[in-house]
Parts: sequence; C-alpha cells; structure tokens
Amino acid sequence: MKNYTFSSFNKFSSKGICTAIENLNPKALTPVIICVGSDMVLGDSLGPLVGTMLKQRKVDSYVYGTLNYPLTAKEISYAQVLYKKMHPNTISIAIDAAVGCQEDVGIIKVVEDGLYPGLGVNKRLGKLGDISIIGVVAGKSLQNYNLYNLTRLNLIYKMAEIIANGVEEYIKSLHQNFSYPSVEENF
Repeated sequence: MKNYTFSSFNKFSSKGICTAIENLNPKALTPVIICVGSDMVLGDSLGPLVGTMLKQRKVDSYVYGTLNYPLTAKEISYAQVLYKKMHPNTISIAIDAAVGCQEDVGIIKVVEDGLYPGLGVNKRLGKLGDISIIGVVAGKSLQNYNLYNLTRLNLIYKMAEIIANGVEEYIKSLHQNFSYPSVEENF
C-alpha cells in the first residue's frame, strides 16, 4: 500500500498531494470527494472545511460533506452504500481529520486505501473511500475529545487549504488532459 506524507508547513505540499492522487488513480477517473467530520468540533472540522472550499471553488467533481451539510459518524454506514450505488464506475477520495503522535501534528497523509472514520476516538465505522487524505490535527492521548476541542483553528484552516488546493489542482489537470474525440473520428 502506497502512503505519501506532506507537512502543512511546506509550500509545495499542495503539488505533492496532486501528484500523489495522480499516482494512486492510474485510470485517471474523476474522483468523488467524500469529506468526513463535524462542524460541531473544531478538530473534526477538517473534512467539512475542505468540502466547503471545494464547493466554493466549483470543482468539476461530486463533493459530499461541507460545513452546511457535514457527513458525520451517524451517516457513514449510509454513505458507504450510497456512494457505490450513485457512482459505481469511479474512484472516491475520503478526507478526514486524525489524531497521531504529537510530533506528527500538521502532517497530511495520502494513502492508497480508504479511511476508517472514528478510529482515533475508538469507533468502528468501517472503511470509506478508495484513497484517503488524512490530516493529523492533534496528538493521541486518553483525552482525544478534549484535544479535538483544543486544536488551533489556524492549523485546521491551513491544512484544509493545502488539501483543497491539491485536490482542485488534480481535478483541473484531469480535465485539461482529457481530449474529446473529433467529429471526424465518430464517422
């Protein structure tokens, strides 16, 4: 399984995220973007914030999970079935916040596998997506709920911008590289 890691303090991370998605989507399918999290908990708002940024930028892809319409733990079981039925021949990118080692706070990971929402707070909700983008927003401890609430908005926003920039750049590059067949080729 391929795993790419980027620092939210590196100005080239957005380009790295774009390249990582490119490497993990060799068929160049336009991805469905699934942004997981809650707008009720600051540390868990990374996914919905990315979804909102992508919607505001009008990326040419389906985006689920925004600050206005978050995709929370309650909806995960429905989402797993719904996305496969609504978008059967595509690839999905799931985006979520995570807890990790204290020295990993600010790290963004792009992984060749779906994500398992809620693992950091001991929930078993199943796998979502084909590719995952995970932002480590807090250090892991026994009080993860408190850490999610103590996470700095500046860090969440910075990470969301980097992820949104990388995903947007990837989707734009997909559509720029796509060539429509000429009229003569169809006859």
